[in-house]
Amino acid sequence: MDDQQFKTLAEAALEDLNNRLGAAGDEYGFEADLQEGALKIEFDDPPGRFVVSPNSPVRQIWVSALVKSYKLDYDAAQGKFVLPASGQTLDALLADVIGQQLGEPVSF
Repeated sequence: MDDQQFKTLAEAALEDLNNRLGAAGDEYGFEADLQEGALKIEFDDPPGRFVVSPNSPVRQIWVSALVKSYKLDYDAAQGKFVLPASGQTLDALLADVIGQQLGEPVSF
């Protein structure tokens, strides 16, 4: 995958995620905001902030959440960014960590 292809795939993944998290945020009480290529998710209760951003040099999407860093690679067979260690997609990983932050299962 070249730089432009990664950029296109990462932007599409973050835009899609931002759209779905916007609706879920109203239901679960958090805010998602996509600015300058990074998706920020803010929580009031309990307070917290997650950041989802592309890392072009290594062609990964990085998620900073719950004092951890997750590095996802693009899986062409699934057409999604995936956490190699667990096989979780970006969506599943975020649903999991947001649910942990809020103390309840989350879906979007």
